[in-house]
Amino acid sequence: MNSPASIGRQVEAALTRFTQCQTPPHQTLLEHNNRLSDATGMQIYLKHEQMQRTGSFKYRGALNCILSLTEEERQAGVLTASSGNHGMACAMAAKAAAVPLTVYVPENASTLKLSKIHNLGATIKQVEGDCLVAEMQARNEATRLSKRYISPYNDSTVMAGQGTIAAELLRDLPDIDAVFIAVGGGGLIGGVGAYLKAARPEIEVIGCWPANSPAMAKCLDAGRIIEVEESPTLSDGTAGNVEDGAITFDICQQVIDDKVLVSEDEIRAQLNALVSNEQLIVEGAAGVAIAAAVQYAPKLKGKKVAIILCGRNIAHETLTSLLT
Repeated sequence: MNSPASIGRQVEAALTRFTQCQTPPHQTLLEHNNRLSDATGMQIYLKHEQMQRTGSFKYRGALNCILSLTEEERQAGVLTASSGNHGMACAMAAKAAAVPLTVYVPENASTLKLSKIHNLGATIKQVEGDCLVAEMQARNEATRLSKRYISPYNDSTVMAGQGTIAAELLRDLPDIDAVFIAVGGGGLIGGVGAYLKAARPEIEVIGCWPANSPAMAKCLDAGRIIEVEESPTLSDGTAGNVEDGAITFDICQQVIDDKVLVSEDEIRAQLNALVSNEQLIVEGAAGVAIAAAVQYAPKLKGKKVAIILCGRNIAHETLTSLLT
């Protein structure tokens, strides 16, 4: 079983790979936010992963996976499934490393996202069905062709790439007390939480979910991976169930100290507040982490906390509806 210590060591390896790469992830800004700090009584710092390459933290994990390929795997090419942040991140990472990439996408994938993935040089295979069907077909084809499949989260190398955020947090805010992270499949909180717990176990790692889509939270409550009924949410980047056998589940059990669920109204309010006050556009999952921190604030008065703004790739129609 993976442990925080083992993932922590993999994070160190990822940091080394990135220093040797021509297109490393940006070391994103950690910025103190006066408005949120005054409103909550905490000292709040925003980690601006929405300014990462391709607009989300996903580039870190995708690049680490691409850079860890054997020469045989590089020559054969890799497969993945995603019409969103992970697909774009894999496409940019593969292009930078000159690795052939095929991305399986669902039939309802937006033309804008498909265009972005195509323009980054990836081959697109559109399937009849939803994201789960696309993922199953990509996995099956990778097995048939003996090629590497890059999971959005169920891969220790991907998780370790995301964990490089934690190294930057400790460098920029050594006395950090807690971090708030939106949770989908668990790759981000698993990597970040593992590195933080290996370095400083007393740091509180707070998992954040939309109440409409709390898959990993319910799995943790049950003590096993279960299927969770979900409703539509502004946090589409964290939506969806956890796949059977996901290695992130064990890591989340070990590193998450507390869980917070927030409503769609809370998410919407925080997305609007960022636009109105800081002129920042982020996606729904980032709004989840802010809303959770505001809700949790009474428990961390006076503490230094970081909120990871995980991405900015919000659909235009969603942003328009929020602003009106």
